[in-house]
Amino acid sequence: MNVTAPEKRITWKSVRGALTRPYPVTPGMVLLVSLPLVYLLIAQRAHTLPSAKPEFGLDRLIPLVPTWSLVYGALYLFLILLPVFVLRDRGLIDRTVRAYLSVWLLSFAVFILYPTVAPRPDSVEGTGFAAWGLRFLYDADPPYNCFPSLHVAHSFVSALACARIHRPLGRIALLCAAQVAISTLFIKQHYVADVVAGTLLAVAACAFFYRGLPREAVLERDCD
Repeated sequence: MNVTAPEKRITWKSVRGALTRPYPVTPGMVLLVSLPLVYLLIAQRAHTLPSAKPEFGLDRLIPLVPTWSLVYGALYLFLILLPVFVLRDRGLIDRTVRAYLSVWLLSFAVFILYPTVAPRPDSVEGTGFAAWGLRFLYDADPPYNCFPSLHVAHSFVSALACARIHRPLGRIALLCAAQVAISTLFIKQHYVADVVAGTLLAVAACAFFYRGLPREAVLERDCD
């Protein structure tokens, strides 16, 4: 008879422990943090090439809503940092890093073979904080490398990783990832096709790298 391991509780004590405990730094992690530079180089290359617009009719129906830039920024940052505080099992950490790397590298291949440009407007009207935030986002992030959406893929990898260790938190993280995906459409950062492709890429990467790693085994090691 299989006995399900108890759900890992996340308390203020565990959060404090996450902030103070030594965190393993692997070659995969070093490579991971270096990849944004490659992303920018590919975007610079795309600037000189004809870029596609994988647009559907639904994309034209979605309005520009600058307020969603706040959701996009806040929840994406939350999801990127969340695994650092939640994941403790070395096996799960290593597999999650590999999932992130596979998402990056496969996306890079598509960016090179199929350059795309975001459906951004020529200008963002308004003087409020949300409009300012959206203009800042447009200035900081090149409007290329859209398909698949790396922001969406990253968000779902983070959420699925956390769901392996804590189901309630995983559900919240998945909801936040869905909000990030929706926000990319309302701020005209991505097309519907980009969001779908980014989501499927994250699900496929996690399914591949987490295979053979029972959730109960992770919980048992994490509670030791």
